[in-house]
Amino acid sequence: MASPCVELSNKMKMPTLGLGTWQAPPGKVEEVVKFAIDAGYRLFDCAYFYQNENEIGNAIQQKIKEGAVKREDLFIVTKAMEELVDCGLVKAIGISNFNHEQIERILNKPGLKYKPVNNQIECHPYLTQEKLIKYCKSNGISVTAYSPLGSPNRPWAKPGEPVLLDDPEIKEIAVRHHKTPAQVLIRFLIQRDVIVIPKSDKPQRIEENIKVFDFELSKKEMDVILSFNRNWRAVPALQAVNHKDYPFKAEY
Repeated sequence: MASPCVELSNKMKMPTLGLGTWQAPPGKVEEVVKFAIDAGYRLFDCAYFYQNENEIGNAIQQKIKEGAVKREDLFIVTKAMEELVDCGLVKAIGISNFNHEQIERILNKPGLKYKPVNNQIECHPYLTQEKLIKYCKSNGISVTAYSPLGSPNRPWAKPGEPVLLDDPEIKEIAVRHHKTPAQVLIRFLIQRDVIVIPKSDKPQRIEENIKVFDFELSKKEMDVILSFNRNWRAVPALQAVNHKDYPFKAEY
């Protein structure tokens, strides 16, 4: 089942659910992307920093040649700039990890050519980002959630840090709906009108993660999950904590 879409402020349509490709290993990611396309994924989140974009491009080209998908059906996210929009190489421009003060500076920038249509931020039940999401939406900026499962495989994890997928209340809700905890976490964000990009290189998980459009969390369940917020970041980017533009010191 293909994902529904969110309409961006520039009228482009962005799938609600996509595949994150961070940590997708070279030598494996090509097959992962081909499998994901066959499973119905049409949004792929990439970055030069991940050092695997060549293989992702190869996979996409092969699937287009096979006739499995058309290029215009795919929404490919990478980290780009205004000049690429001018050249016709990029159809929409977004931002990532911007707090509301930084977004305000962009929106008030003299000569701004392209208003950002999306802000990609860490978001999950332990970091619900309610104020930032509300601010973005009030300015016509959609939101994409990375690390929606709490980034359980992050290499810098410390003993004793919370494991979102093991949360007993999330597990209880999952059992009630005959779903996995991961599916509940993805559905939670979709029902908040947030685009979600869970990462996996396991075919079974890739298939499971897109099967989230056949159930709905109740308002009570949504409120319970929202109450888990503890402003905890799985990806605090501490290597940049002393940078003048480090975004996570602001409340939102």
